[in-house]
Amino acid sequence: MVRRGESTVLSGADVTVSAGSRLAIVGENGRGKTTLLHVLAGTLTPDAGTVSRTGTLALVEQTLCAEDERTVGDLIKEAVGDSLTALDLLQSATEALVQGEPGAEHAYARALEVATTLDAWDAERRVDVALEGLGACADRDRHLATLSVGQRYRVRLAVVLGSSTDLLLLDEPTNHLDSAALGFLARSLRERPGGVAVVSHDRVLLREVATTFLDLDPTRDGLPRHYAGGYDGWVDGRHRERKRWEQEHAAQQAEHAQLTRAAEEARGRLRTGWRPDKGTGKHQRATRAAGVVQAFNRRVEDLERHRITVPEPPRSLSWPELPTRAGHQVLHGRDLTVSGRLTQPVTVTVNGGDRLLLTGPNGAGKSTLLGVLAGRVRPTGGSLVVHHDARVALLSQEVPAWNQEHTAYRAYEAQVDRLHSRGLSGDAPSLSGLGLLDTVTLRTPVGRMSQGQKRRLHLAMCLAERPDLLMLDEPTNHLSASLVDELTRALASTPCAVLVATHDRQLLSDLAGWPRLQLTGAQQE
Repeated sequence: MVRRGESTVLSGADVTVSAGSRLAIVGENGRGKTTLLHVLAGTLTPDAGTVSRTGTLALVEQTLCAEDERTVGDLIKEAVGDSLTALDLLQSATEALVQGEPGAEHAYARALEVATTLDAWDAERRVDVALEGLGACADRDRHLATLSVGQRYRVRLAVVLGSSTDLLLLDEPTNHLDSAALGFLARSLRERPGGVAVVSHDRVLLREVATTFLDLDPTRDGLPRHYAGGYDGWVDGRHRERKRWEQEHAAQQAEHAQLTRAAEEARGRLRTGWRPDKGTGKHQRATRAAGVVQAFNRRVEDLERHRITVPEPPRSLSWPELPTRAGHQVLHGRDLTVSGRLTQPVTVTVNGGDRLLLTGPNGAGKSTLLGVLAGRVRPTGGSLVVHHDARVALLSQEVPAWNQEHTAYRAYEAQVDRLHSRGLSGDAPSLSGLGLLDTVTLRTPVGRMSQGQKRRLHLAMCLAERPDLLMLDEPTNHLSASLVDELTRALASTPCAVLVATHDRQLLSDLAGWPRLQLTGAQQE
């Protein structure tokens, strides 16, 4: 168990990672995935529970500090230090053996065994292969502080992949990687003899690498769940678990409702139904009255004893009905450019019901184009015409500037009020009805919400606009795989136009049949 202040961040997690393990740790943001990695690595001491470790391990976090004078070569030496030390010891033992020193034979045998186990002779070559495979900087003299965030991360990941560490703990390792690097990462993890535990939202990586899953999302009894059978086993097991949870909760609610009705019926008989016909003797009246009272008391006792012990299961995404008419013009942009940000002139027309996939390398201007179409960025070239009654909503990568003290519910209501003040007609869907946030999160201040919870709230606010065009910029960021699957199905059937910009490999595959708008441009770090 790990607590932060009054909140329990992680509880009830039992996990074993051994040689050959390919464990995926999954769940919504804020469920304690990164916390669990730090507990396993020994960088965080749990408030309850124990951790046993054998062998060597390496934790690759999402960021790498570069405030000191360390170089790429320093990172490499740290990663292969055991191998370099083993080679030095073997060299010393060889010289002692040649000189005939006492005990040299035994020392040489031990040094050779260690060097062989580590495959020490090949250590730096393995790192070089990983640096090349991830497209990372291989200049040993290059200072880390001179590299971009993405370049630093690739160097750190490469040197760990090239090491002989017994256990790798990886936190969102697909960040900052292009398609070729993602393929190299998956192959390296599959072929690695040691154990791997990975936290990731990348569904393709999970499908290609993970054989077992530890799911930290809420369950009937509050305990994490283990699933075998790879990605499909996890998805199927999670679905069956959720169905059982929903059925048990519904059964207890139905039983509680039946007991409540029975108690109310007994109360009604107590008030009127026990009175005997006129002329009945006092003894008979008293006997019948006692029986009715006893029946009522039994019903009340039954109701008081009954408890709903199964918590309410999380709700699934409930997509609202949107009024967009198919073929109704939403917007038209001609030769749109933004100086320094969107250099390729873009012409695009969107009508109701259209689907469009926006692709291109980092730095090509995808997010900028979405900002232009949403009216948040002024184009420096070209023209944009938005139909006078068209509603355009953008799920951007940046969190809006909400009042950090407002609860999720209050922030949503403030957004609805702003929409009404702009003259937008129609009733916005209720926040709870969308199924994006649970009842606890609805009452949580925005400043204390996780990135995933804020992302869900942002999506809810977009849907509150009842948009004719919904644009989503990297919609899978910070969302669980299950919600992304639900969102993908909703996007396929909603009557509004949808424009998606993404690098997510699984989402690109799921939307492969959509028309594409390809932007070009040099990748920027």
